[in-house]
Amino acid sequence: MMPEAKSLSVNGPGSTNGAGEHREEGFSASEQAPVVSAYRPRYAHIVGWGYHVPSKVITNHDLEQIVDTSDEWIRSRTGIAERRVAADPKETSATLGAAAARKALEIADVPASKVDLVICATTTPEHLFPATACLIQDMLGAHHAGAFDLSAACSGFVYGLAMARGHILAGDAEYVLVIGTETLSRIVDWTDRETCILFGDGAGAVLVAASEVPGGIMAVDLGSDGSGGGNLILPAGGSAMPASLETVSSGQHYIKMDGKAVFRFATRVMAASTRKVLERAGYTTEDIDLVVPHQANIRIIQNSVLNQLKIPAEKVFVNLEKYGNTSTASIPIALCEAIEAGKLKPGDKVVFVGFGAGLTWASCAIDWRTPVEKPEANWWKNTRRQATYSAAAARSMWRRAVRWVYEVLPDPEAPGRGEGHREKEPAETPMREPASERVKDKP
Repeated sequence: MMPEAKSLSVNGPGSTNGAGEHREEGFSASEQAPVVSAYRPRYAHIVGWGYHVPSKVITNHDLEQIVDTSDEWIRSRTGIAERRVAADPKETSATLGAAAARKALEIADVPASKVDLVICATTTPEHLFPATACLIQDMLGAHHAGAFDLSAACSGFVYGLAMARGHILAGDAEYVLVIGTETLSRIVDWTDRETCILFGDGAGAVLVAASEVPGGIMAVDLGSDGSGGGNLILPAGGSAMPASLETVSSGQHYIKMDGKAVFRFATRVMAASTRKVLERAGYTTEDIDLVVPHQANIRIIQNSVLNQLKIPAEKVFVNLEKYGNTSTASIPIALCEAIEAGKLKPGDKVVFVGFGAGLTWASCAIDWRTPVEKPEANWWKNTRRQATYSAAAARSMWRRAVRWVYEVLPDPEAPGRGEGHREKEPAETPMREPASERVKDKP
């Protein structure tokens, strides 16, 4: 657990009265010099992490039964062997994200009530609105937290870290939950072998905390090129192409991708963004202990991180084979598995880098300071934690019930609701003659 940042005041010599007011010797209260707040630097550290994936596995051999493809073809071109799919209708982006967030809070040993902000990066939200982040906030019982969704496609998680860092450094938040969650299987055309082989479902989350300990998220690089927006797109469902019989029948609610264009873009920006963020953080590629790239395609990772940046393969964590491209969830899931595999320790320099639809790209450099040993199981803490989530569910149900009651009961402030008042039937409004008829009657 990282210590929280706290503000201090510099009062100088003198005394303090019982009310806590500082008095300089030899000066009256009106002559007092203004109290100056000392600057204490703040840093944004990742102190908790967790991920959750559906239990349903679809292998390349399963896909051979659906589309014209093969295990060898998929592996050689993407590096993917299997992916997870949310087969249960009750599994949604919100439920997956909430499960990952609970694990991150458990690792950090921080209750949801202390979270100040929930940022959910997703390309498959529960609804266009309300925000999926709000639904997760309700599930967690983070009743002091603001919440919003962030749409930057596969770059979204790193964008979310940048937003969390900004809020913390500005002093607006102490704890920020950043979640990447996806159910891409529900917007994939399972008859299109160019896309259905790539994507999977899952969620990952981190808790970012304010601290006075130097380190944490040291630098970020965010970028976009909207001229390439059509290269990776979900055409229908927005204001440009609202849902209709035609959009549904023509498959416009499925992912459309120009694979070659995205490949060229990704291999260029992944390397360029990594170089830029390392320069901002004052690091070189030799300083880096671990790179966690967006898990989209093994050839993209090889061409950009390994070949262009000359970072050895043992410093690049890849779990693409098991999950496929989980978009915003890919980096946090890979981070969690890298920690489980012993690839990360305090003092390491880490880079997250990704790209996505938009077109967007993002990277961040981290001076990792948080211990990575999993806390020992504590039945009392676990019981108390589960009780808080049950209480959150009960609180949510109660608030829904109260809203329902307000809808059913008559509004006491409505006109004509006074005591003894008898409602009158509305008077019949005489019909007015059309303007054309009135004109005819005039001399």
